[in-house]
Amino acid sequence: MHLKPTLLTLSLALVLSACSNDSGSNQASTAAAKTNQQGITINNASEPETLDPHQAKGVQEANIIRQFSEGLVSTDNDGNIVPGIATKWSSEDNKVWIFELRDANWSNGDPVTAHDFVYSFQRLVDPATGSSYASYLDDAKVLNAQAIIDGNMKPETLGIQALDDKTLQITLSEPVPYLADMMIHSAVQPVHKATVEAFGDKWTAPENIVVNGPFKPVQWIVNEKIVLEPNPNYYNAQMVTLPQLTILPISQATTDVMRYEAGEIDITASELPPEQFDALKNKLGDELKTAPTLCTYYYDLNHSKAPFDNPKVRQALSLAMDREVISEQVMGQGQIAAYQFTPTAIKGSVNYMPQWKAWDKAKRLETAKALLAEAGYDQSNPLNFDLLYDTNESHKKIAVAASSLWKESLGVVNVNLVNQEWKTYLDSRRNGDYQMARARWCGDYNEASTFLNLLKSTNTNNWSRYNNPEYDQVMLQTLASGISDSERTKLYEKAEQIADRDHAHIDIFYYANVRLVKPHVANYSNKDPLDQWHAKYWSVK
Repeated sequence: MHLKPTLLTLSLALVLSACSNDSGSNQASTAAAKTNQQGITINNASEPETLDPHQAKGVQEANIIRQFSEGLVSTDNDGNIVPGIATKWSSEDNKVWIFELRDANWSNGDPVTAHDFVYSFQRLVDPATGSSYASYLDDAKVLNAQAIIDGNMKPETLGIQALDDKTLQITLSEPVPYLADMMIHSAVQPVHKATVEAFGDKWTAPENIVVNGPFKPVQWIVNEKIVLEPNPNYYNAQMVTLPQLTILPISQATTDVMRYEAGEIDITASELPPEQFDALKNKLGDELKTAPTLCTYYYDLNHSKAPFDNPKVRQALSLAMDREVISEQVMGQGQIAAYQFTPTAIKGSVNYMPQWKAWDKAKRLETAKALLAEAGYDQSNPLNFDLLYDTNESHKKIAVAASSLWKESLGVVNVNLVNQEWKTYLDSRRNGDYQMARARWCGDYNEASTFLNLLKSTNTNNWSRYNNPEYDQVMLQTLASGISDSERTKLYEKAEQIADRDHAHIDIFYYANVRLVKPHVANYSNKDPLDQWHAKYWSVK
């Protein structure tokens, strides 16, 4: 796209240069890069809020939990479904599922049994736990899950049962053919009951934690690092060759790159500074890894607060959002402009495109201005609102660019940018203490429901308070008995249409997985579209 040098392009130029880093200053540190003989150090972009699988909310937490915890099902180095604690699973009707468990032990030597999964699933939906992922089991249609979440039934009535120590039965209220795919998520991984009960909120401290995965946390220095070492009691301990895995919480991408070039980091977080991308690609070649990923960047709108309780305001800002400018010019690393919530690369290929996508820019802006006028906003009464984002250079750049786009194209929009650290940001969103917020949703499994379930009125991660019974009903129909995959996809596209009609939020782009990886890291793969990496597959050359 060719842009004339207007206020917009000048604003974008300032955005892109504001956080730029002098690549020449890193030349000396590049020569100092060296192999980390102690293992691998990876940046995770923020300090985790928790390491409790049932309390975790974000990708950053899940990345760490996945290294020390293993559920019924896992994924291989390329993202394919493979046995985890369960060696095999089956269902004749997609409603009653049987999982047969392998012989495995916790890190303290206790056997891992079906009873551990019963306890853990019940803990996930127990209102006393207060998990943001409680509704994950209702999305999976585990029997009585929603009634338990609502406080109308006891956790013991959940549709999960240990037939014996090594046989687990999960009973659903509706047929879910992709249930096994859902079991890869950190929220449905087991916790050690005696440890949780003995230490309460402190059970995840390195000196207390008992795990069943390939690694075990041995050190946690808040805002500095988390160190994990191999768990000798892991059932497949012989495959783990890393002596140590160190996970850092660096939120600034320029600092991430600087420390990578200094040899202090082996794998960066999955987001590089846009203004450094081309230079890094030319300089580091194959060390820069890019791949599509099933993550959507969007602006979450709080439907319970003005001004976004007004659908005309939501629609106006969505129409005036130039997704191509954000994805191609502000980011420019392979991100793709988004016109539906579900990434089009999802398995099963959901493709709904709104009618207004075909409009030219002039018609979109004309309609947006008319909508704001109808909502009562003009030069004498401009639209003012806060845009919340968590500490990150790219989020800031996108927010500055978006506010500039809206200001220039609509004239009567004033955006106040609000920055909060990760934990505070999560609390603000969860408590509804925001108007508009930067948001990202990454697939928990490779199926469209992992995105579209988020907008159901009963979903515990639906922090925008979007509520449409018609949408809920369509999502329920996707699980009707006997429905084909193609019929289910059509229903998903109808759900996207309803969300678009309601202007539930503002989809902006689909992420690209962009990392720097040292040549001495063996077996690193970016073929998993969910980017659910497992360090147990890695080694140091």
